[in-house]
Amino acid sequence: MSSEAPGSNTRLAGPSAAPLSGEEARQLVVLLHGVGADGSDLMALVPYVAPALPHAAFVAPDAPFAYDMAPYGRQWFSLSDRSVPALTAGVRNVAPLLDAFIDEQLEFHGLTDADLVLVGFSQGTMLALHVAPRRQRACAAIVGFSGALMAADTLAAELKSRPRTLLIHGEADEVVNPACLAQAEQGLSAVGIPVLAEMLPDLGHSIDGPGLGLAVGFVRQALGLEDDLG
Repeated sequence: MSSEAPGSNTRLAGPSAAPLSGEEARQLVVLLHGVGADGSDLMALVPYVAPALPHAAFVAPDAPFAYDMAPYGRQWFSLSDRSVPALTAGVRNVAPLLDAFIDEQLEFHGLTDADLVLVGFSQGTMLALHVAPRRQRACAAIVGFSGALMAADTLAAELKSRPRTLLIHGEADEVVNPACLAQAEQGLSAVGIPVLAEMLPDLGHSIDGPGLGLAVGFVRQALGLEDDLG
């Protein structure tokens, strides 16, 4: 089922949160969940992140397909075939949906790609790393937890922008091979994308406090907020 394609009328939607400041959004953070979860999974991070990004709106779209290996959860693409060609096809099939969703959300908030941050976990990271560099204008930052870079062999030819990227992976990840961290770093660096890669010891396939702290600091810096106390 890795070749599944969304229908022509498919649109992404999911939970969202307005800026903690109570004012209009100055930034937009799009959270992309992993397989078997849904948008509410990463929205659980917002209470911990929002105080550092008080002017950011958060949105976490649900993946378009039902998870095909359990009676609950969503998936961006099937993992029934984990070969590189199948995973790459899965990412490519769903990428236009995320592109359209990003455009829609930026227009809704009156923002541009320069105000956009993509945060992915696992399968969501694969999607973020595929879509963002192929957008015409660079987003402010990508943060990818426990993911991998797909379609690295065509990235140079398809590259349109070079967003700042932070990759975080657990050394004890039992789901996505930790070696994917170095592979993604190498693939992104090879096309001139500025990337930082952090391997966290004793961390499995999850997001922990230290990793979230690294992500928040990186995003604040990328948005030019490091000296902004308000």
